[in-house]
Amino acid sequence: MRKLWLFLLALFVIGLVACGEESSGDSEGGGDSDLTIGISLPSATHGWMGALIDNAESQAKEIQEAEGINYIMTNAADPNSQANDVDDLISQDVDVIVMLPIESAALSPVGQKVKDAGIPLVIVDRELENDAATVVVKGDNEGIGVNAGEYFIDKLGGKGKIVEITGPPSSVTEQRGAGFKEAIEGTDGMEIIASQSGDFSTETSLEVMQNILQAQPEIDAVFTQDDGMALGVVQAIKEAGREDIQFVTGAGGAKEVFESIRDDGLISATFLYSPTMVREGVKIAAELAKGEEPEETMVIMEATEIIKDNVEEQYDPDSKF
Repeated sequence: MRKLWLFLLALFVIGLVACGEESSGDSEGGGDSDLTIGISLPSATHGWMGALIDNAESQAKEIQEAEGINYIMTNAADPNSQANDVDDLISQDVDVIVMLPIESAALSPVGQKVKDAGIPLVIVDRELENDAATVVVKGDNEGIGVNAGEYFIDKLGGKGKIVEITGPPSSVTEQRGAGFKEAIEGTDGMEIIASQSGDFSTETSLEVMQNILQAQPEIDAVFTQDDGMALGVVQAIKEAGREDIQFVTGAGGAKEVFESIRDDGLISATFLYSPTMVREGVKIAAELAKGEEPEETMVIMEATEIIKDNVEEQYDPDSKF
């Protein structure tokens, strides 16, 4: 009986050891589950940002499923909230941070905190005012402005009264505006008669344009730095019954804007600035989290001009943006 008991006890011990080895093996086979990507983005205040947030989370989930790298997603309505979000990510000791700054100047000190903490930082869309970023992924903002300026010169024959609707204070706004001014400055007949911020918001741009229309009896065309703002501007023009404005341009690549271009609407051109750029940012973040060196420190997406001739190549009726 004693021999049987010892035999059974030995089997029990062997079973425990085997289970322990199997559990350890499962843990080691879990990929990079000890790595975490922190993602800090603005709230979805307009369609482009909503699409960017969807793309960021979709890409992060794909990486989590394929490689076991975790992620933490945060969204903020204002710079102070975003600064707090990033502080929280630092305190959680994430391995890399992806950030789209709501405002370049306001978030630059926070970017420096990330760098000082020894955490790689991937900046998407709007640049910081310091060198805290490990990698920047953005569209060609200056190219958008330059291409738009050249489009205005061509369409207006080098002469016209132009309204500019800008974004909030950021590198995006500054670069798009500078590119546009650079393109038209050598043409004496082109004049920007009003320039106001539409805050990358359809509703704000509608209100801003309503005020400009009352103050300006003659407008030839409107340059907006964002497709959502272009839609607000067009609504204001239609409500005011103004027929002097020949065309409006946007930037981004929204489905509704593509439809206006296709159907000979008031918005006749836009310049690509796809929200899918954030996918590249998240992919780069995953590589940095694993300790790999980036292939490039600046990744710039092309600002392709979209007009009636090529709009069908870009139009996706099922697009959320």
